Amino acid sequence: MSHPVELYNLLFSCCWNTLSQFSFTRFKAETGMVAVLHTWGQNLSLHPHLHCVVPGGGMDYKSKWKQVPVSANGKVFLFEVKSLSRVFRGKFIAGLQKIIPLQKELIRSLYKTDWVVYSKEPFAGPDQVVEYLGRYTHKVAISNHRIIKIADDGVSFRWRDYRDNREKIMQLSGTEFLRRFCQHILPARFVRIRHYGLLSTSHRKDLRLLQSSFGIIVPQRPEKKNWKEICRKHLNYDPDLCPHCGNGKMITIERLLPGRSPPVGPLMINEGYLKIN
Repeated sequence: MSHPVELYNLLFSCCWNTLSQFSFTRFKAETGMVAVLHTWGQNLSLHPHLHCVVPGGGMDYKSKWKQVPVSANGKVFLFEVKSLSRVFRGKFIAGLQKIIPLQKELIRSLYKTDWVVYSKEPFAGPDQVVEYLGRYTHKVAISNHRIIKIADDGVSFRWRDYRDNREKIMQLSGTEFLRRFCQHILPARFVRIRHYGLLSTSHRKDLRLLQSSFGIIVPQRPEKKNWKEICRKHLNYDPDLCPHCGNGKMITIERLLPGRSPPVGPLMINEGYLKIN
């Protein structure tokens, strides 16, 4: 695929811009999103898509939580999926034209095709959210348990055909198997898990306030200990004491920067006594 970084970034941005627009339009609040990029299908074909977790509401202009009612049977979602599909399609095609010149015939055919946004019913609780994300955050294109045989004539593996929802076996030549697998190696330093809106780091304080208003107690991160404290507590060694006499206090008088040559020997100072070994 050409322009992978630009196209994957476009997928993220168009998805968030669509959800953010619907959030402000429907309930005048800012929502959030956790998105995970997947690029493969069951048969290792290139199928870029995002798995997104979106809160059932958002923060209004008073920094208060605004809940959006959805049906328990999953028939009424946060946003109307057909409208989401059309708006996302328009944003993506407009962004695509800025990356790759498209012929008018192709643009017309893209607009004529129905794009599908798949939505699922709300999660039952935080455990289900973590379990859902865990299935997608650390997967690769194909796991070892799906591979049946590796031989001179090719590679055989199990895959599920979602057209009839049946598990089948596919055999590919070694070259074709590697070609399909390598399609899913992301560009260097590409971030495939991203947070937006309320769930982004820029809204961390607002998120903490919302959690407090819900009665959620967020455990504080333990304070990072100084390396000297760790030495004293766990190694029974005080780096501030002179290693020779065990009584004098070591004082830092200089820090050597990268590229500078150190002195001839270790430099120590013990209560005013300077010594170079």
